Amino acid sequence: MGPEITVKDLSHKDIYERCRPLIIGDVWVMEKAVKTVGLDKKIAIHPVKSVQEGIYSWGTIDVYDMKAIEEDRLKVGKISEASGEAAFRYVKKVIELAMAGEIDGTVTNALSKEAVNLAGHHYSGHTEIYAEFTGTEKYTMMLAYHNLRVVHVSTHVSLREACDRVKKERLLDVIHIAEDACKALGIEKPRLAVAGLNPHCGENGLFGKEEQEEIIPAVEKAKAEGMLVDGPVAADTVFSKAKGGMYDIVVAMYHDQGHIPLKVVGFEYDDDREEWKAVEGVNITLGLPIIRTSVDHGTAFDHAGLGDANELSLLNAIDYAVTLADNRKG
Repeated sequence: MGPEITVKDLSHKDIYERCRPLIIGDVWVMEKAVKTVGLDKKIAIHPVKSVQEGIYSWGTIDVYDMKAIEEDRLKVGKISEASGEAAFRYVKKVIELAMAGEIDGTVTNALSKEAVNLAGHHYSGHTEIYAEFTGTEKYTMMLAYHNLRVVHVSTHVSLREACDRVKKERLLDVIHIAEDACKALGIEKPRLAVAGLNPHCGENGLFGKEEQEEIIPAVEKAKAEGMLVDGPVAADTVFSKAKGGMYDIVVAMYHDQGHIPLKVVGFEYDDDREEWKAVEGVNITLGLPIIRTSVDHGTAFDHAGLGDANELSLLNAIDYAVTLADNRKG
């Protein structure tokens, strides 16, 4: 449903007052999306072969036509090798344009990891694709919902492996990346919290030794460097403290530790109407030489082709990308 929520967002006039949006995709796919959401009488699709050809005017959506998939090969709402190949090509192209300085930032929709792998591109997600094609070794994921921000020591690995990845050196890298991210957002003196890995932060070794052996040494080193960082802070309270304003960002130890609290506050389900009332939040890859923000939800294949998918997360992602690009320009 990526094309559909993209069309919905670009129907907002204020988007064009803040930036010049360009879609990397297939023209016929975007034309179909415009019709699906009922905006075909208000929005025109404009094919381009370069960034310079864009009109960048509200009412017209510029599409860098990749011609990556034929209409008879697209199976809406289903995983396929053809769709995975097209998606991979779109992502690779947007990275190339950003690395060449032709665009100021990139925003991605949800990606089917299974489809991309079916197409022969073996990555666990967008983040790893960006890291490879930008030559980045030290990076992490940040999730954001209003003033609640979370970065991760590890993401797409098993829980068992995630525990093994809690090491002082990696923690220090993520703490530094987190501070830099806050400064890029305009926070001059970021206050950081480092979550514990084990219940009650290990209870002095009773429930695990990672806090004593890896987390506390990393926090102490960061403090010695002059950073405003607390930790380890128990994971069952640190996110409430951050949401309340005590911290600007939280360093989470693994994927779900950081994702669950963000999605609890950002995703609202209406049981009476049996639909999502709000799906908000942003995924930002930190440590890259280019700007990359993304939606904080999955592919939602069950909504593809229906035109009813919630576009708020993508709107948030665009806003974050614009803010980061403006701050980078000074």
